[in-house]
Amino acid sequence: MLIYVGVRFRASRNPNPTKTSHHAVIEILWTVIPVLILVGIAVPSFRLLYYMDRTNETDMVIKVTGNQWYWNYTYPDEGITFDSYMVDEADLKPGQPRLLTVDYPMVVPEGTRIKLLITGNDVMHSFFVPSLAVQIYAFIGRTNEAWIDVPVGSQTYYGQCNQICGVNHAYMPIEVKALPKAEYAAWLAKAKKEFASNDIGPVQPEVILASVK
Repeated sequence: MLIYVGVRFRASRNPNPTKTSHHAVIEILWTVIPVLILVGIAVPSFRLLYYMDRTNETDMVIKVTGNQWYWNYTYPDEGITFDSYMVDEADLKPGQPRLLTVDYPMVVPEGTRIKLLITGNDVMHSFFVPSLAVQIYAFIGRTNEAWIDVPVGSQTYYGQCNQICGVNHAYMPIEVKALPKAEYAAWLAKAKKEFASNDIGPVQPEVILASVK
């Protein structure tokens, strides 16, 4: 368009400049058409926003807390809580992705709709897992709600904090491990012993996923 305008309306081709100051029809069109486009976008957008707020239609609740620089996962209905740190590159096992693998992932049962209560303890973080279609900010003193549908199928979903939150921003990945319901029940039984919450804080966890693999 710029090339066409430069050639079509160059000075040598238009020795007598136009006296036009405005064009009523064009001005109406470039006002009305964007308004119609915005209204067309707004209708499905509001439907999607209300759909995203249906957090009461969920099967379980997990509270996610962002910290500098790790995540804490609390299962309030089960009475367990644990911290999740990135695994150093030197400690990675074959097949584990660099900068995405954590020591204790958020474990969920497959085929489940989960309510996430997301908050923070310090600066602003963001819980971002693209493959589960969730990205919610974590603020101190505020709890945001979201929900995810975990598809049927035992697999692992990865994400990261995508809000610049300090020097170790790049080292607080998110790992969500979906297990069949029977394996999740086995994990949960052990987690209630290892990750039991108390008034002081979370008990230091031990590796418990190996027994359910």
